[in-house]
Amino acid sequence: MSIRLGDTAPNFQANTSIGEIDFYEYLGDSWGVLFSHPADYTPVCTTELGRTAALKGEFEKRNVKVLALSVDSAESHKGWINDINETQNTSVEFPIIADPDKTVANLYDMIHPNASETLTVRSLFIISPDKKVKLIITYPASTGRNFNEVLRVIDSLQLTANYSVATPADWKDGEDVIVVNSIKTEDIPAKFPKGHRVIKPYLRTTPQPNK
Repeated sequence: MSIRLGDTAPNFQANTSIGEIDFYEYLGDSWGVLFSHPADYTPVCTTELGRTAALKGEFEKRNVKVLALSVDSAESHKGWINDINETQNTSVEFPIIADPDKTVANLYDMIHPNASETLTVRSLFIISPDKKVKLIITYPASTGRNFNEVLRVIDSLQLTANYSVATPADWKDGEDVIVVNSIKTEDIPAKFPKGHRVIKPYLRTTPQPNK
């Protein structure tokens, strides 16, 4: 099946490096990041999982729970985690899903035959507390993910979910945002009392409302 933005993220039960989990139960009321890896003991993914572990505090601050997936076994994952902790000087505590029969990989359309018949592509899904897919990024095996971008997108998704704003190119938390076009210019002061700027009738900015 193909998953698109706005779809409900499929639930699943799976064995992981920390034991059996139900995906929905694991997420609870949190946001979620689910990201896949072609296999255990792969060099790029070793650095990515280490980076994810190092950012534990940043994810917690944003009420985000992280899960990784690899098609190898939970026992293999545990050995790989030892390598990750040693080489990346961190401690991986989030679960790595074991998916040897590719159930979850197929559920989330992580197998792209033109890239590889057997290995998952490196897809990353951001899922909101209502279990909707809010972002999908797919990387080739050769390019490591930019986790500063993942955190930036989470900041934008959480902000725009709660306020009638959008975030401009290269936006970072704390910078001005765009007032969505569904709000009339004359209604902006009541909704955004920090002030606003009209650059064009369709391009109005305001200071970030939750700062």
